[in-house]
Amino acid sequence: DSACKNRPLDLVFIIDSSRSVRPEEFEKVKIFLAEMIDTLDVGERTTRVAVMNYASTVKVEFPLRTYFDRASMKQAISHIQPLSAGTMTGLAIQTAMDEVFTEEMGTRPATFNIPKVVIVVTDGRPQDQVQDVAASARTAGIEIYAVGVDRADMQSLRIMASEPLDEHVFYVETYGVIEKLTSKFRETFCAVNVCALGTHDCEQVCVSENGGSYLCDCYEGYTLNPDKRTCSAVDACAPGRHECDQICITRNGSYVCDCYEGYSLNPDKKTCSAVDMCAPGRHDCAQVCLSKEGPYSSDCYEGYTLNPDRKTCSIKEIPSVDMCAPGRHDCEQVCMRDDLSYTCDCYQGYTLNPDKKTCSRVIMSSLLTTEESCKCEAIAALQDSVTSRLEALSTK
Repeated sequence: DSACKNRPLDLVFIIDSSRSVRPEEFEKVKIFLAEMIDTLDVGERTTRVAVMNYASTVKVEFPLRTYFDRASMKQAISHIQPLSAGTMTGLAIQTAMDEVFTEEMGTRPATFNIPKVVIVVTDGRPQDQVQDVAASARTAGIEIYAVGVDRADMQSLRIMASEPLDEHVFYVETYGVIEKLTSKFRETFCAVNVCALGTHDCEQVCVSENGGSYLCDCYEGYTLNPDKRTCSAVDACAPGRHECDQICITRNGSYVCDCYEGYSLNPDKKTCSAVDMCAPGRHDCAQVCLSKEGPYSSDCYEGYTLNPDRKTCSIKEIPSVDMCAPGRHDCEQVCMRDDLSYTCDCYQGYTLNPDKKTCSRVIMSSLLTTEESCKCEAIAALQDSVTSRLEALSTK
């Protein structure tokens, strides 16, 4: 007998009969279902089978409680008709949870420890939100296999399927060769190893060994606990566990890298490079943007002061202090105040040096004539005489 006798299941087929599935292709799907049933140990106490048909709407062709022999199941499958428009895969999975996987419709109680399995067959992209619905189904203990045909969206298949994905996602080029998947499912459902039978107590991953024994393992981002059965999430961002240049973010047992403000993630998704935060359009400074590495700061042109918002500028008020008062300037001879500061100058006969602060005497280019010299002496004598008279008057 080629039937599977090793692993009882509550098995639900969900088949896509949207407009993209041509009538002759839908007949191929029905042949695939019939051949799958031939490989199973069908019965009330062994494997129970239900079939659902979906497009824009969902139809339960027969639930788990209806047929317990292959002939009746195959006869019912032969009468299934396509529903045409739409591909509401999420709705179909939700309907399986709400209306098929119930004890009233034939699902056995949880105490029986019978695996609940869904096989979705589709050739398109779901037209509804399938991710959350599939996640809820998996959380409820439903194992999901996704079979894609021809134009099927692989990303959607991976979103809905159970882990590990390489054991739960299948693809065939056309409905004409879908029957070849029958042997793959037989190997999965009828394997004699403990891991395939579902009689192990591993929380996440079961690894078969020779002699019928097994070991437990964990998904990436988890570590096996001392009991060698259960798993705990590890901190993927702990020092030494990641390769992020700047910021590590834990996500779903693994991690992703990010960068500080003012840096961008390089194509390697690990290292960061500084961006020019002062490039046009990147900052909100009113006048001057200052950037070294990473974040930027705002500044103002000379004569303006930065407002409390640290972005905009206002013109400075003219200082009320005398910038040319003693001790406030560094001019050697003459200080001249302007609106906001001061400038230096020199006495007559001196010139301002390049440092704009100190002065040097002007060198005369020629000697005085005798007549000019006499005039100077006469002026000096007169000044001495006046000075003497003034001093005498002051004394009296």
